[in-house]
Amino acid sequence: MNECRGVVIADNFIDQCFFAIYLSGVKDALIEGNTVLGEPGDEDHMANGIHLWKCSNATIRSNRIEYHRDGIYFEFVTDSRITGNTSLHNLRYGLHFMFSHRDAYEDNRFEDNGAGVAVMFSKEIAMRRNRFLTNRGASAYGLLLKEINDGEIIGNAFLDNTTGIMIDGCNRINVRGNEFRLNGWALRLFANAIDCDFQGNTFTGNTFDVSTNGSLVPNTMNGNFWDRYSGYDLDRDGFGDVPHRPLGFFTLLVEKQPYAMVFSRSLFVSLLDRAERLIPSLTPESMKDDKPMMRPPVLLGKIDDRVEGHAAEPAAVPASEGASGEVLLICAFAAVLVSRRLIVPHA
Repeated sequence: MNECRGVVIADNFIDQCFFAIYLSGVKDALIEGNTVLGEPGDEDHMANGIHLWKCSNATIRSNRIEYHRDGIYFEFVTDSRITGNTSLHNLRYGLHFMFSHRDAYEDNRFEDNGAGVAVMFSKEIAMRRNRFLTNRGASAYGLLLKEINDGEIIGNAFLDNTTGIMIDGCNRINVRGNEFRLNGWALRLFANAIDCDFQGNTFTGNTFDVSTNGSLVPNTMNGNFWDRYSGYDLDRDGFGDVPHRPLGFFTLLVEKQPYAMVFSRSLFVSLLDRAERLIPSLTPESMKDDKPMMRPPVLLGKIDDRVEGHAAEPAAVPASEGASGEVLLICAFAAVLVSRRLIVPHA
């Protein structure tokens, strides 16, 4: 469809097409209830399932897209809503959009896509109650945010992804009420992100809860639930009385030396992380939650209720409770000395 208004594409079955649905310069389009199936293969022989270029006021609702290059692709698309779609098994992204402003993405499911979901070079974006599931690979993300201004990431579920969310060069992103479970990295927050706020999120069973690549400028974390938090709540207000530092030493080490991952879940790594939490010397001062929740919040929809066929039990977390307190303190002090030699270069 090209340069028209009020197009309705509904309840079709489209099988093994290069481009299944392609709109260019269209206003007020409705794409609803379609099943769009590509053919598994290499990228040279497939295009996008639903592709919009330079469109406005579009509604993409209750479609199913499988086995394309990108399930849903937007470029220069404004003031549009993408709701209730399922995008599975696509070679690159379940959803990929760039230069597309004031769009809302709600109640969608993105599962087992080669690189997950990518949101780039856009502003005033809302992503609510979506599910990002089993997007795995060296360059795969549940959700990649690249240079986004003024966005809302609210009430989403991130389960079993290599990286839950990666935030790179974004400003004023409100991340609230999301659940991160069983991911490799739950949150990778790059140092060039500014004024991002994380509140009321739940982090359980992730290998790394938070990672960064440098010293962070003002970003805030308050009132999140962390399954690794070991503080106390003497005044019984539901929040911990001591801050939680989710960024461990080993996380920083892996960011700089990826091959160190082979030591993950070892006793030595557990001691290093505990040492850094006892005597913080390397992690950014701003990277802490001053009021961690003692119990997980009631979210807009628990992962267990919304996702079928995925394990509900969190992954094992490194522990060293079997060692005595004296041994832990001695090892912690030694670990801090080792950590400073590993991370901080000599003059």
